[in-house]
Amino acid sequence: MKTLCFGSLNIDNVYDVPHFVARGETLAASELNIFSGGKGLNQSIALSRAGLEVFHAGTIGTDGQFLLDELKAAGVDTRYTAVLDDTKTGHAIIQKAPDGDNCILLFGGANQQITREQIDRTLANFGEGDLLVVQNEISELHYLVSAARSRGMLTALNPSPMEYSLLPLLSQVDYLILNEIEAAQFLKLAEAGDPDEMLDALIRLFPSVTIVLTLGSDGSVYAKGAERIRQAAIPVQAVDTTAAGDTFTGYLLAGLLTGGDPATALKYAATAAAIAVTRPGAAPSIPTKEEVENY
Repeated sequence: MKTLCFGSLNIDNVYDVPHFVARGETLAASELNIFSGGKGLNQSIALSRAGLEVFHAGTIGTDGQFLLDELKAAGVDTRYTAVLDDTKTGHAIIQKAPDGDNCILLFGGANQQITREQIDRTLANFGEGDLLVVQNEISELHYLVSAARSRGMLTALNPSPMEYSLLPLLSQVDYLILNEIEAAQFLKLAEAGDPDEMLDALIRLFPSVTIVLTLGSDGSVYAKGAERIRQAAIPVQAVDTTAAGDTFTGYLLAGLLTGGDPATALKYAATAAAIAVTRPGAAPSIPTKEEVENY
């Protein structure tokens, strides 16, 4: 089985701030660090470090060459990533608070230049039983998922950032990994409610989909039909939570697709995410398989 992560590649500009900037406020940052990032890049690295054969497809500008170097260093094959001369690489402005929490402003850049022609050229190299992993930071996402399904590929969606236009996609994927805020938004709730009630509602809407709901410090829940499996969060002192969700997603899928039972896969993912939040940066914080197994 080959894994294709077709997703975003971003340059992350991370500012250390005493608190998140408020409307009308000018705030001095104490430090600036520049990291590789993007949900697609982060998940590709997590999938690869978890032991899968991973190919990354996406688009960058000439200013993003170091992102490909980061992927290659993590064992990811980047042959399906295009480099455009006339477009800036996607980037993120990230405010990081003293407790490690963050807020993020995204600029899509080259991530929004994905074409159907690029998708067709890439998917021609994948087929039945291979896995497609996607997020919501690139263009032509609906076409991509439909084309992958027509080739018999398994599909996993992390619907972030959330948009209601994603709703038709949710029933088409095999794995849906989302947080409680996204779940509440899809269900058109004013705020996140009881996790079991939200999962019941999602399963009624998408009965054939395996759903994993992440709950921050309350852990995560796996749902397939009537089955429910819970995993507590592993307590650590957080330094930077930027790539925690992407690390969780990569290790979860690796655990599920290499023959592990859901409970073991959830623990595997929770452990990897716990290690990641103790380190600064997005991609640089993602642990190796050996680190997770030895934790």
